[in-house]
Amino acid sequence: MSDPGNYAGSADRSLGQLVASATAEMSALVHDEIALAKAEVRQDVKRGVIGSASFIVTGVLFLFAIPVLSFAAAYGINNLGLGLAWSFLIVGGAYILLGIALGLFGYAKFKKVKPPEKSIASAKQTAAVLQGVKPHPRPEVTAGAGRPAITGPGSTQLDKAGAKAAVKDNASAVARSST
Repeated sequence: MSDPGNYAGSADRSLGQLVASATAEMSALVHDEIALAKAEVRQDVKRGVIGSASFIVTGVLFLFAIPVLSFAAAYGINNLGLGLAWSFLIVGGAYILLGIALGLFGYAKFKKVKPPEKSIASAKQTAAVLQGVKPHPRPEVTAGAGRPAITGPGSTQLDKAGAKAAVKDNASAVARSST
């Protein structure tokens, strides 16, 4: 049988036990949410793969249909009384005209392509704002564990370890300010 003291409504539980219980429940909730998200993504990916495969098969079938329909059109024109060679030339010419029209349409669309001006302006604005940001001031390091107190630049209490720490702090400040 379970211990009645382990229930969330029990008044006998300490604050530490309540925090531990809440943490465990939050952790379980997060894990369940992640598992749900994975299942949804997995299902969507499966649907996407099936949809893509069906589009690929459709494209291949249309590609196979083009020569058959081209021959049918040429022989249909031939049945109207034109010679077979002229019929094939007419069908071939129609494909060339269709290709030129689609090529000109695509070229017109490509001419209208511009760089993402709003995104570039936003990135430049963000970079300008971040260049003016100063890093948060570091708290002073107090003496302890064999290290002298570092009170600031020009301090007479700096030794080798303190100097190395100051160099590391300056390097991290430079790294933060350059990003």
